[in-house]
Amino acid sequence: MSTSVVLGAQWGDEGKGKIVDMYSSRADVVMRYQGGHNAGHTVWVNNKKYVLHLIPSGIIHKGTMNLVGNGVVVEPCALLKEMQDLAQDGIVFKGRFFISDRAQVIMPFHMDFDKKREERKGDKKIGTTGRGIGPCYADKVGRSGIRMGDLLNLPYMREKLEGHLDELNAQAQYLGLPNINIDNIMAEFAGYAKELAPYIADTVTMVNEAIAKNQKIMLEGAQGTLLDIDFGTYPYVTSSNGSAGGACCGTGISPRLIGTIVGVTKAYCTRVGEGPFPTELLDDMGEQLRKNGHEFGATTGRPRRCGWLDLVALKFSCMINGLSHIALTKLDVLSGIDELKVCVAYKIDGKETTSFPADLAALASAEPVYISLPGWKEDITKAKSVAELPVNAQSYIKFIKDFVNTDYCVVSVGTDRFETIELIDVFA
Repeated sequence: MSTSVVLGAQWGDEGKGKIVDMYSSRADVVMRYQGGHNAGHTVWVNNKKYVLHLIPSGIIHKGTMNLVGNGVVVEPCALLKEMQDLAQDGIVFKGRFFISDRAQVIMPFHMDFDKKREERKGDKKIGTTGRGIGPCYADKVGRSGIRMGDLLNLPYMREKLEGHLDELNAQAQYLGLPNINIDNIMAEFAGYAKELAPYIADTVTMVNEAIAKNQKIMLEGAQGTLLDIDFGTYPYVTSSNGSAGGACCGTGISPRLIGTIVGVTKAYCTRVGEGPFPTELLDDMGEQLRKNGHEFGATTGRPRRCGWLDLVALKFSCMINGLSHIALTKLDVLSGIDELKVCVAYKIDGKETTSFPADLAALASAEPVYISLPGWKEDITKAKSVAELPVNAQSYIKFIKDFVNTDYCVVSVGTDRFETIELIDVFA
């Protein structure tokens, strides 16, 4: 089939931007299916860095249509700024960028609520980006949210806000915030509506018509499977389904039409924010991974927590998503380390398990069971095939593949798009 999904198989920040960019150059349509501007996909093209938050990675390629699906939450001010920044680099949006009229809108009070709730939790905070993502999804589920299509009918949008004003003000007062001024909101959104109206469309019909024409479709996820609202380390998760199931719900594409599902994973592990992380390294090795891997958030700039590769978690991710292939990134970051460790089981309450537990307390107390593999010292960024990698690097990636029983489509050996070993074309 001509529809493929690329998603994160860990706690986000796996290098999805590079992989999606690689495949989107061959796609007719690239569609984002969940999350909001809390995501940050970094793409390097001709030594130029692009950091994309809401806009699909295919926007860099002139012949690609880019759609923001109904599963995404959109903050209009952030979106317009991102569009303006890209336009200064010569990126054209007219006729090749559209936002679902069903996508939920992040309102100014969502961001205020998000920040205040985090402050009140103190040392029990979730570690959100404070961008209003969670409160927006909560209003969606509560059936009181504003959708992008409402910006095309501002009197109706005002009516919806007024219908929930008492509830919104009750939340504001509880959090110590001033009452919500609808007049100010409507004045602000009148400007957004004027600028964004040409881009608001029925993307469900658009993408399904593209599939009917046998066009190549790339569905792009944000965050990662271990941050999925259902299958991640709840409650230290995002507010949407970043796993493969979210690709259908967030776009309006039938599961029967999905072909390949690619899970992107680093050759080690990272995590931003709070929550359990069994293989986290709080020592010089963790700092070395952070430094060599430039592990700082593309959206927040926060330093990422770093650790050895967790194969228990990765195997769980392969199962949840039904991955057809793995894209392994940042293998080059491990060059120069004499001994590499990978986690193959957890020890919880004295018992060894290879299952990824839903119980947060169990996961937090899990002791990783490691095996050691020999490292390599060679620079691998110029390798064009697996055979050109050092023998120990070949053994490392083979061990991963055999453990999770999933084939590779890509092994990335550097940040540049050309520093990539491609094993299969997901559209072939």
